[in-house]
Amino acid sequence: MSSSKSLQKAGGIAAIGEALIYISMFVFYGAIFSFPQDASSLDKVAYMAENQVTLFIMNIIGYVLFGFLLAILVLAIHRKLIATNETLVQLASIFGLIWVGIIITGGMMANIGLQTLIDLANTEPEHVRAVWLANNVVEESLGGGIEIFGGLWVLLITIVSLKGKLMPFGLNILGLIVGVAGILTLYPLDLFTEIFGLTQIVWFIWLGIVLIRDNK
Repeated sequence: MSSSKSLQKAGGIAAIGEALIYISMFVFYGAIFSFPQDASSLDKVAYMAENQVTLFIMNIIGYVLFGFLLAILVLAIHRKLIATNETLVQLASIFGLIWVGIIITGGMMANIGLQTLIDLANTEPEHVRAVWLANNVVEESLGGGIEIFGGLWVLLITIVSLKGKLMPFGLNILGLIVGVAGILTLYPLDLFTEIFGLTQIVWFIWLGIVLIRDNK
């Protein structure tokens, strides 16, 4: 098997892995892990301290592993499309790799912030709320509140794919929706973030299947 086909297959597996991570994070934070009702910042930190190992692992999976798989996918898509529109694909890949860096950085900051809050609750509890709010702003900015780089990456590779008819038409239409939704997260409205996340799950799975099948 050639290196290009091996990379494409790896990209397909990575794309499906991305979708599974998205789903696992939705399930964990939506159905399994939840803060006590009307809890104070100190109570929330205490609850996080009780579940620190679990939260640490979920941050590694949801950010660092996700970023690693995304890097493989960005390279696979770059190799698949580069011959059709070199300039646009290179620009897309730049945005894709920036997104990789931001996601992984967000995961590292999430774990550092978690440990900082736990330590602070034991030494200077009066400062916990201020640090909590500051930590949330930084984490949301890096880890999912604004998805401009992800949106630009998806949108640009979809435009190249549409022009060259390189992937299924339905997948390209979905890619346009994902890309535009990601760009619209520049406006702080949860709806755009939710649309980006949910539609991207389907896009990742579909893209992964296409990359694996085309590799046969």
